[in-house]
Amino acid sequence: MPSYLCLELKPFIRTLFMKIKNHIPNFITLMNLFSGCLSILFFSQGNLKMAGTMIFIAAVFDFFDGFAARLLKAYSKIGAELDSLADVVSFGVAPGFIVYQLIIESHGRQNYILFNVDIIPFLAFIIPLFAALRLAKFNVDERQTTSFIGLPSPAAGLFFAALPLIKSQLYEGQSLFYMVVTNTYFYIGTAILLSLLMVAELPLFAMKFKSFKIKGNEIRYLFISITLILILTLQFVAVPFIVLTYLFLSLVVFLTDIQ
Repeated sequence: MPSYLCLELKPFIRTLFMKIKNHIPNFITLMNLFSGCLSILFFSQGNLKMAGTMIFIAAVFDFFDGFAARLLKAYSKIGAELDSLADVVSFGVAPGFIVYQLIIESHGRQNYILFNVDIIPFLAFIIPLFAALRLAKFNVDERQTTSFIGLPSPAAGLFFAALPLIKSQLYEGQSLFYMVVTNTYFYIGTAILLSLLMVAELPLFAMKFKSFKIKGNEIRYLFISITLILILTLQFVAVPFIVLTYLFLSLVVFLTDIQ
């Protein structure tokens, strides 16, 4: 290839690479959204386990889009807005549908009929409403650059995504814990509680690593260690305890001013 042609191609290749690089985080975000859409699709087919699983997959994409943006230095206002739109679907709308169906299948439920419709299962849709409100607040709140104010919607979404998987895991034993976590009022109570936590003025640490050194990331590594232990010992049952651990450690950070 003539040298002059190589010289002309280099700027073109560099520009093309930069354009592709800048769109990688957005592509990952779209995979988050796609996973949320698949969760809703599986819900419509009556497969709550796969619906929950797709939310976990969405959470993986949600983690890596931010990681990719920091790694590639490919930040954009569109990316930030796109991330919130994807999160509303994957960690708000999709979990809302799952909890809606779980309430219908739950035990201990009394029917409250309005216009010939039982309105109790519709309480599940408090989840997408508050997830949307939480994400809108996040987008305009300049305090949440290195930490969170209120429970992040992915944490709430994963809690609800785990419920059908927990139900399946505990089904054969029919233990007291199984009876508690499949009760109508457990679903309603957790939906209301976590929805309120999403918009609460509650300081929580973020899983954003400026570096992978232990110093400065002590609380994050502690949380990861506890999370791995809980998953290895409790499997899907670990998820509610992981969320509780996150809230507890965040309280420790707030009270002791650990960064």
